[in-house]
Amino acid sequence: MSVAENPRTSTDRNPQADTGNVDLAIGMALRSLRETQGLTARQLAERAGISAAMISRIENAQVSPSIATMTSLTNALDVPLASLFRDTRAARADFTHVTRGDGIVSTRLLGDHIHHYVNLALHRRRDLNFEAHLITVRKQPAPPPHYVSHGVVFMHVLQGSARYQYGKHSLMLVEGDSLSIDAELSHGIGELLSDEFVFLSVQAESRR
Repeated sequence: MSVAENPRTSTDRNPQADTGNVDLAIGMALRSLRETQGLTARQLAERAGISAAMISRIENAQVSPSIATMTSLTNALDVPLASLFRDTRAARADFTHVTRGDGIVSTRLLGDHIHHYVNLALHRRRDLNFEAHLITVRKQPAPPPHYVSHGVVFMHVLQGSARYQYGKHSLMLVEGDSLSIDAELSHGIGELLSDEFVFLSVQAESRR
């Protein structure tokens, strides 16, 4: 496949957009993604149907790649197209700053089970969902719930102890312990060993 590109020159740059910086960011991202997967420029070129010389020119910000070319490259790398723009400057970006003692306090009812959590962060981007909760679970007759979801979950225990069930594995978690898991496998507290179990839970997943 042959895709025509538009070389950057002093006559065709938009004076209201820093095209050079965008090209540089795309080139750096492409090189990083290629090297992370252990591919040479020639190997990536064969996968994408683009010449190795063109890939070199893109990585060195000597050309502004077309959408078709970038799509071919990201398909060959099996990453979203947005990955090439991760280092470009954005006009819009969100951040959340929760001060000590703040956050949205919520209560979750699951059958007869009840537990409380504080929302610390919530981001919804086109390519990513990210959320963080401070969760408090107390001993009660109803067992804690188990979950199956998407992405990755990170936990850090702040208080108490519990046995945590991950698939067929039972893990002891005590104050100070951390755990990260793929959320696609069933997971949840199997048994509370203390009257109260408090932990930070962070989950990130790509948007589908």
